[in-house]
Amino acid sequence: MSGDQRREQILAAAVEVLAEGGYAGTTTDQVARAAGVSQPYVVRLFGSKQRLFLEAYRHATERVLAAMSAVEPGPGAVERTGRAYVELMADRDLLRVLMHGFTAGDPEVTALARHTLGEVFRLFRARVEPDDPDGDETARRFVADGMLINVLLSSDGFAHAGEDPAFDALLRCFAPEVVAAGTAATAGTGTAATAGPGTAAGATA
Repeated sequence: MSGDQRREQILAAAVEVLAEGGYAGTTTDQVARAAGVSQPYVVRLFGSKQRLFLEAYRHATERVLAAMSAVEPGPGAVERTGRAYVELMADRDLLRVLMHGFTAGDPEVTALARHTLGEVFRLFRARVEPDDPDGDETARRFVADGMLINVLLSSDGFAHAGEDPAFDALLRCFAPEVVAAGTAATAGTGTAATAGPGTAAGATA
């Protein structure tokens, strides 16, 4: 295995371990065991847990931005971008690492989290019809709905529909296909969404 392949292996293991324990609850030894390497090797490669988390977080955000960038602008781009986003968020490890980035308490990590949020807005805005007078609002709603979907997925919210009237009222803000996709993702069935963030009940982004 080449050095680059070993690095990718460790980063993939770090995403898995960090998703479970978060920044504070993860050690380089846990990551090393998950990757099948020694702890000194991990430290030698990344320098510290902080650098490892930063690289793992960057590794996760690059997947999201690459998936959105791969959608060609044009008719239907908004819907395709939304589907690409929701399908990625079905990866629970990826989702949880992204959410941990906002609560890590590390200035470099949270700066990267903010940058990624801005890039998601920029990429989505570029795929909204250029003559759409509500383009900024459409992109803002995509980011806002996307973050809410992230929270619902990471807390298994879709799996608990019907337990609390107030929470059910929140879920009804989304189109039925979004709720169905979120429920499938929570259950691990991997059903792709037919609509993405920004699609509320009775409205399309």
